[in-house]
Amino acid sequence: MKDLARLVGLFRPFAGWMLLGVVLSLITLIANLTLMAVSGWFIASMAIAGAAGVSMNYFTPAAVIRACAIARTLGRYGERLVTHEATLRLLSALRVWLYERLEPLAPARLQRYRSGDLLSRIRADIDTLDQFYLRTLVPTLTAVVASFAFVLVLFSHDPRLALILLTFLLLAGGGVPWLVGFLGEAPGRRMVGLKAELRAAVIDGVQGLAELEAYGAAAAQARHIQALDRALGREQRHLSALAGLSQGTIGLSANLALWLTVWTAIPLVGTGVMPPANLAMLALFTLAAFEAVAPLPAAFQSLGETRAAARRVLEILDAEPQVIEPREPVPPPSGFNIAFERVSFTYPGAVRPALRDVELDCAQGAKVAIRGPTGSGKTTLINLLLRFWAPDQGRITLGGIDIAALGGEAVRQRIAVVSQHNQLFTGTIRDNLLLANPVARQADLEQVCRTAELHDFIATLPERYDTPVGEAGVALSGGQARRLAIARALLKDAPILVLDEPTEGLDGPTARALMRTLRALMAGRTVLLITHRPEGLDGMDRVVTLDRGRLTPPPWRVGG
Repeated sequence: MKDLARLVGLFRPFAGWMLLGVVLSLITLIANLTLMAVSGWFIASMAIAGAAGVSMNYFTPAAVIRACAIARTLGRYGERLVTHEATLRLLSALRVWLYERLEPLAPARLQRYRSGDLLSRIRADIDTLDQFYLRTLVPTLTAVVASFAFVLVLFSHDPRLALILLTFLLLAGGGVPWLVGFLGEAPGRRMVGLKAELRAAVIDGVQGLAELEAYGAAAAQARHIQALDRALGREQRHLSALAGLSQGTIGLSANLALWLTVWTAIPLVGTGVMPPANLAMLALFTLAAFEAVAPLPAAFQSLGETRAAARRVLEILDAEPQVIEPREPVPPPSGFNIAFERVSFTYPGAVRPALRDVELDCAQGAKVAIRGPTGSGKTTLINLLLRFWAPDQGRITLGGIDIAALGGEAVRQRIAVVSQHNQLFTGTIRDNLLLANPVARQADLEQVCRTAELHDFIATLPERYDTPVGEAGVALSGGQARRLAIARALLKDAPILVLDEPTEGLDGPTARALMRTLRALMAGRTVLLITHRPEGLDGMDRVVTLDRGRLTPPPWRVGG
């Protein structure tokens, strides 16, 4: 229950909306029960009066019935309106809340999560948590308050009638939901895991369909997805059987309570203790009272799924960022020289360090290339500089200030990155460019694309800058995607430029043409070029070699 208590704490900002939803639900329930009870009394009284040949005041009960019918309709409408408004507000707030918790964890703490699993947490799990209010919290609070009031009403007529109603309400609203919740805990928990795994498998299969087809593994992936779907279906059938059993038990409880109420009230009518018309009223009152507890089995049955979803979401909340932001960041520096001072770093679970005692100075405006084979630690240097990871030992300074004392955003705002894996988002060319500068004008976009030698290509497209690039830029070639990333870096206009294997995967002529374009981007900036290829080294001020996490001394100058 600890997870659910923390979940309720997340709902606190919306307590007003949630309480209003409970109040309207109570009004609707009381109006419906009063309508049933007064209608039964009114019909019975009219029949008795007609048989006795006496007159009675039928205006007042008719007005009460009409008022209850109106109140029930308006209450139901208001309840749906308010509870769904609260649900949508919660949904929006919870997703934003989760994304804000995810952002500081990227990329270091998120590496162990699959993209499909993260999607499942931020969409399906949040949806499940959101239903906790609508399907569990409101019905439970309404049932507790209403049941207490209904038992008091019957107690005013006869304590035995109150005892009968209390017994069967406890059975239908307490015993059955507890049993269903107990039996549905494990299937609900497994369903959350299976749904997440199924989504991840489908996303992996779609994203990697070309590779699956190339290696003949598409059928195996389809069988895996089918097996997960069958397993999910089994759990859903199990929960459906529990739901049917619980609803049948509630119906049985209501009818037994009705039968015993009538059995107990008949002698009271016969002895004149109770007016005859009250018999119909109490019978319908008892039957209608079970509307209060009818939603509880389904609510408690979903608790297993809700708790599992809460646990998965709260796991993100409990994760500590690998890089801790300073409480009081120092003012950003005015200079843009970079220095690595005896920096060492080991990835979690790795056998050997990725970097060991790295000493590297890059003066403001200098162009430094870092060479080395794959796995030598080149990209790790960039991840540390961008504060995606924090060094185990040593420090990195920017403008003479330790970047640990600067906020991560302050560091990254001063660095533009062009890497071998530039992320292009599903959207248009314009959308991807505006990530670097949301207020850029059309003229600015065209200028940076001309510099990146991309504008002429864009001009040939029917929709020009509004042309969709497809998921992850699939509609563009490798060279075009790199040039779009270069244009985006130009639009950012940062004083420090990091080029992480910018020509990786490109053929020789394309790589050389791309490096010629990058020279325009390097002008007037502090540059770090990460590469294991010769293209572009002739324009560097200094070239150092990184091997197995160590800089190979002494650093050498091109042409020196």
